[in-house]
Amino acid sequence: MAAVKTTVTELPDSRVRLDAEVPADEVERRVQEVAKRLGRTLRIPGFRKGKVPPPVVIRRLGRESVLDEAVDSALGIWTNEAIVDSGIAAVGRARIDREELKLPKQGEPLAFSIEIGVRPRAELGKYKGLEVGRREPGVDDRAVDAELQTLRERLSTLETVERAAEQGDQVVIDYLGKLDGEPFAGGEGRDQSLELGSQRFIPGFEEQLVGASAGEQREITVTFPEDYPSEELAGREATFEITVNEVKAKRLPELDDDFAVDAGFDTLAELREDIATRLREAEQAQIEHDFEDAVLDAVVAEAKVEVPHELVHERAHELLEDTLNALAARGISPESYLRITGKDEETLAHEAEPQAERALRREAVLTALIEAERIEPSEEDLKEALQPVAEREGASVEHLLERVRTNGREDQLREDVAARKAVELLVSEAKPIPLEQAKAREQIWTPGKDQPESGQLWTPESSKSPDA
Repeated sequence: MAAVKTTVTELPDSRVRLDAEVPADEVERRVQEVAKRLGRTLRIPGFRKGKVPPPVVIRRLGRESVLDEAVDSALGIWTNEAIVDSGIAAVGRARIDREELKLPKQGEPLAFSIEIGVRPRAELGKYKGLEVGRREPGVDDRAVDAELQTLRERLSTLETVERAAEQGDQVVIDYLGKLDGEPFAGGEGRDQSLELGSQRFIPGFEEQLVGASAGEQREITVTFPEDYPSEELAGREATFEITVNEVKAKRLPELDDDFAVDAGFDTLAELREDIATRLREAEQAQIEHDFEDAVLDAVVAEAKVEVPHELVHERAHELLEDTLNALAARGISPESYLRITGKDEETLAHEAEPQAERALRREAVLTALIEAERIEPSEEDLKEALQPVAEREGASVEHLLERVRTNGREDQLREDVAARKAVELLVSEAKPIPLEQAKAREQIWTPGKDQPESGQLWTPESSKSPDA
C-alpha cells in the first residue's frame, strides 16, 4: 500500500475533509505503468508493436496526457488508502473536487481533498440495568402438529384418480400460449406437472383448471403481471390451449408408528418429542436474538445521537448496493431487480432510510460503549470469532488470522469483535421483564411527552412530580 499522507478536518453534520498527499515516487510509478500499458497498443516507427518503451510513449503523447490518465486510474485506490489511513468510519461515497485537483510537476507529490460522511457520535445515557421485555418460550402441540403435517407432505405419494381435479391435486398438462392469436416463444409445454394451488404459474392460470378431468381440453385467458421478467409478456393478456392428460391426488401417510419409522424414528411419540425439542431450540435462539435487539434499541433510546438526513440517505444507498450485489451473486442483475420491483434506485434507497438510520444510531452507541468500557479484543477473542470460518474452510485459526492480517482486514475484525462484546455486555447487564409488562409501559403517557396517540394510557400517579 502506498504511503498516502492524510490530514483529517472535522466538518458539520458528521462529515470530514481528508487532505491527502501521494508521494512523488508513487505518482511516477503509476505514470510508468500507464505508459507501459499504452506502449502495448501504439505503433511507432522503429519499434515492434507492443514493445514501445515508457519513455518513448511519454515523449510521443506528452507527459501531462499520460499523467492525467495515471491519476484518473489510480485516484480511487489512493482515495481508499487515504480513508483507511485516516482511521475514520466512513459512511457513503467520497466526494472529490476534480476542478481543484491539479496535476503535479515531475518530482512533486499529488495533493487532493476528499469530503465524506462519518459515523455519528453518541452521548451515552443509562446502559446498565435497563428493564427490557423478553418473551417466554412457548412450543405447543399445534406447532408440533404443523411440523408433522409438513413432514407428511414431504413423504406423500401421488395416485392417479378418475375424477375432476381439486385444489391440492396435481395435473399433467400440455399447453400452448398465444398472444393475439399467435404462439409466443416459451409459451408451449408438454406433460408438465402442476400442483393446483401452488401459485407456480401466472395468477389465474391454476384456478381455471380446478374441475377439469383427464382428457379434457380447455382454453383459458390470463394477464401477465406488470412486473413479469419478459418485457414482451409483461402486462399483456394471453390465451392458453390446454389438454389435461392426467389428474393425480396426493396421498398423505397415516400418523402412526409406521410413519415415524419412515421418518427415521421407532415410534410416533419419539418423532413428536424430537420435533418439539428442535422447535424449542429454534424458539430459544429466536428469543435470544429478539431480546438482544430490544436491549440494543433500549440503550439507543437512552442515548443522544444526532443523525443528519444526508448521512441516513448515504447509508441507505450502501444498504441498497449490498442488496444488489447479493442478488447479482445469485444471477439477478440490478436491472432485472429494478424492473421486477417497478422502482428506481432512489425510491428503493428512500424506502431503506428507516433501516439505515437505525443502523447508524446503533453503530454510534456501540462505538461510544466500546470507548467507555475500554473494550479491547484479545488475540483469543479474534481466534474465537474466526473459528466457525476456519472449520468451514478446513484451515487452522492461526492460518486464517494471518491471512486476515496480510489482507489488511485485522482492524475491521477487531471492530466487529469489539461490537459483539459490547452487545454481550449490554445483554448481561439488562433486566428481562415479561413482554406484556414492557408493552404496557410503552403505552403509558405522562405530561411532558408528546400528545398521546389513540389507545395510550395516562395515570394520575404518573403525573406527580418527585417533589410533590
